[in-house]
Amino acid sequence: MVQYNTFVLDLQPVILQNEHVVLEPMSPGHEAELIEATKDGELWNLWFTTVPAPDQVGQYIQVALAGQEAGHMLPWVVREKRTGKVVGSTRYHDIVAVANRVEIGYTWYSASVQRSHINTACKLLLLSHGFDSLRCDVVGLRTDNFNFRSQRAIEALGAKKDGVIRHHTVRKDGSVRDTVMYSILKHEWPDVQRHLKHRLARLETR
Repeated sequence: MVQYNTFVLDLQPVILQNEHVVLEPMSPGHEAELIEATKDGELWNLWFTTVPAPDQVGQYIQVALAGQEAGHMLPWVVREKRTGKVVGSTRYHDIVAVANRVEIGYTWYSASVQRSHINTACKLLLLSHGFDSLRCDVVGLRTDNFNFRSQRAIEALGAKKDGVIRHHTVRKDGSVRDTVMYSILKHEWPDVQRHLKHRLARLETR
């Protein structure tokens, strides 16, 4: 007999924070700060990412909030506690509530905080919320096949590579990308959590 999960995810906007970052539910009021964050490194020029140009940030927020309203996205802005500045954005997306699955993605950071402790601190919050508060069975991550830095960062978290979906989706320049898929399962989370806490402690001392 097939047994279906009786617990269904109930995703609501929520503030997540630790001693390094605050993840604030995205709102139209964040537009000016997100524009400044994108200008740090002119991130929109990276053809294999979804970082908006300054004049597209307003639309970027609208699309994210429309996805939240539809129930398949939950977006945040990333605020660094030390400086008080918004330094990027991230979200849950491709939410499959009946399967207790979310994906973490649409993640980008200002150039000045890349390769710092910020990404590890954010992922620790998002994974903790996903597994411990929402009781997810799996948290997925995905990236462009040409975004090698992102692939290395995801693998450094302890996520397992599921495979590559060929000719999967359209990039912002109109080209079609392959998508590299990763995931972390519920029973893997304790070890991943231990790894991320250790990794964050090492990054803090740099």
